[in-house]
Amino acid sequence: MNGAERVAESSVVAAEGSGPAVGARLRAGVALCVDLDGTLVKSDTLLDTVLVVARQKPLELLHVPGWIAEGRAAFKRHLTGLVALDVEHLPYNRPLLEYLRQQYGEGRAIYLATAADKRLAERVAAHLGIFAGVLASDGETNLAGGNKLAAFRAKFGDAFCYIGNARPDVELLAACESPMVANPDSALRAGMKRMRTVAAASFEDRGSALRSWLKAIRLHQWAKNALIFVPLLLAHQWHLRMFGAAITAFLSFGMCASATYIVNDLLDLEADRRHPSKRRRPFAAGDLSAISGVAVVCLLLVGAVALALALPHIVAALPGTAQLKHPYKFLEWLGFYTAVTLTYSLYLKRKLLLDVFVLSGLYTVRILAGSAATGIPMSPWLAGFGVFFFLSLAFVKRFSELESLRERGGAVSNGRGYFVGDLEQLRALGTGSAYAAVVVLTMYISNAETNVLYQHPVRLWVVVPVLLLWLSQVWMLASRGEMDEDPVVFAITDKRSLLLGVLMAAVILWAL
Repeated sequence: MNGAERVAESSVVAAEGSGPAVGARLRAGVALCVDLDGTLVKSDTLLDTVLVVARQKPLELLHVPGWIAEGRAAFKRHLTGLVALDVEHLPYNRPLLEYLRQQYGEGRAIYLATAADKRLAERVAAHLGIFAGVLASDGETNLAGGNKLAAFRAKFGDAFCYIGNARPDVELLAACESPMVANPDSALRAGMKRMRTVAAASFEDRGSALRSWLKAIRLHQWAKNALIFVPLLLAHQWHLRMFGAAITAFLSFGMCASATYIVNDLLDLEADRRHPSKRRRPFAAGDLSAISGVAVVCLLLVGAVALALALPHIVAALPGTAQLKHPYKFLEWLGFYTAVTLTYSLYLKRKLLLDVFVLSGLYTVRILAGSAATGIPMSPWLAGFGVFFFLSLAFVKRFSELESLRERGGAVSNGRGYFVGDLEQLRALGTGSAYAAVVVLTMYISNAETNVLYQHPVRLWVVVPVLLLWLSQVWMLASRGEMDEDPVVFAITDKRSLLLGVLMAAVILWAL
């Protein structure tokens, strides 16, 4: 069959597809071969394995250069031997999997043909139970491109159909009957066009790239970075230069935080895939590739550092007389935040109670960074309030995760060191911290320093019951299992919380 005949046949079978899983209608006796990475599974299992190794056995990554020198097949064999990827929760291409099961039900011989290591491919095949055989890399031969095509011809002759997704699949798709694609990339489309190969069917299962990236960088979490403005606002320093510094710091911190969120998602890939809601995160769901994630992390960190370096120059360029005694102090806090956050993602988040204290400390770091950016010292009252208030929010986060686990019938949190039986102790620690924060607030209102900043400090007492109401509501909802696992997300999406926030702001202005 020549190239022109293949194009004609592909056009015909595409129109003949029917049923819930629409694909090419293959002639009898044609073996159906499907690629794994990016095709049957939306992610790259090699990169997934590297990330799991980075999480579980990071020191083993020191051997990677030597393994790569042995060749791709040997590299994959070494990695696959280190960890067992969770094949049950991989992000499978649902329309394609439905089509394959349909073909299996009709008696079609289906083969998993992949450049991934054979041990991993066999585990995937055993889990799905629809494959007649596995063709994969064996530690010596990397089964990709020409090697895969040679293996196909040796086993099937010309009677095979192939489903691929990337540029190395161009030659195979041009050589097979009824070529099909799944989430094809631009390089594959261009290659097929060059070879004048028309896909008989395309199995698309991926979210909007823009929506996925917005979700990955978690713009809503930038609300936490509003803490950078707290020293400026509480000191009543209404200077353009200071606001310019705070805004620059806010943007820098936001970019840095988004980078660390992506790193955390990449390292938590397997755990997220087992979680009922986190499995929808873009990297866990396979809507974004790990390689693109690493690239965006680098870009965000470069942008964050560039803004931090530019901060003193921006302040100097704005109208006003305020000066920064330590122009690059904010950069130091940004570096400290990045180091602690990465350490938290790699290690500290699995340490009982220490994880909660680190998490709460990261909130306080934002206030310290705002103090450094504006040159306004952080008051001891703010420090005391922040320690207890943010510790309570951190306990809410852990409590909500455990409560969700309890409702699902689990007993032990995934690698966190917490048990469902710890719920009552966490509730006591969290509510105690919340009310301790309110006590610090009442002591601040009664302090002589407050009279200097506010003309009517007694009016600030109205803030106390409002704050008590909000904190009590948070813990009441958490105890009922109705709290989002992140209290910040709850605070910026709950109408009652927003209303109470506006009320507190109005009272503070009333007291000025």
